[in-house]
Amino acid sequence: MRWPLIVGGVLAAALVTTAPMMLASRSVGQTVAASQADTLRPVASFDAIKDQRARSIALFQEAGKVIESPRCMNCHPATDRPTQGEKMTPHQPWVVRGPDGFGAEAGLRCGTCHHAENFDPARVPGHPEWHLAPIEMAWQGKSLGQICEQLKDPARNGGKDMAKMIDHMANDSLVGWGWKPGAGRKPAPGTQAEFGAIFKAWVETGAVCPG
Repeated sequence: MRWPLIVGGVLAAALVTTAPMMLASRSVGQTVAASQADTLRPVASFDAIKDQRARSIALFQEAGKVIESPRCMNCHPATDRPTQGEKMTPHQPWVVRGPDGFGAEAGLRCGTCHHAENFDPARVPGHPEWHLAPIEMAWQGKSLGQICEQLKDPARNGGKDMAKMIDHMANDSLVGWGWKPGAGRKPAPGTQAEFGAIFKAWVETGAVCPG
């Protein structure tokens, strides 16, 4: 009669011993995954991909960590209303794109609340040129491959050739706001310099889009 109890005791002890280990392992895995999502791989790390087409796609997928982050997506809505926050909820108060992307001409303009820099006490982001991307540059609701094709099309990227697109991604200060968004907002992965280098390498490998 004692054997099942002993077995049960052994099993219980094993469960007590292994459960924290399993939880710790899961926690480490989650931490690693989160760390990878918050960083960008160096361009040199893609050299191991010998097929240039595959390397180009991999580079754009890495750039996609930034492009598909809320810091970028919130300002590239598919409607005339921007979104905000990590969950990309509709902007409050209600505002619209307006004819120039800076808000309604006879209503609430972006600059009414968004000033030249972040105002952290009220958690209001700011930049001297705060505005929405034009509707032809809408990214929300599109796959990464569709956004990729859009970025290569001058009719949908603000009339830029690829050299100008590289400069825009690497040096534009409004794009750069994504890495210094102020209190309560998670920065885009990596740094703008790293993102610009990845985007440049993508162009130099043929600017191939994911399928």
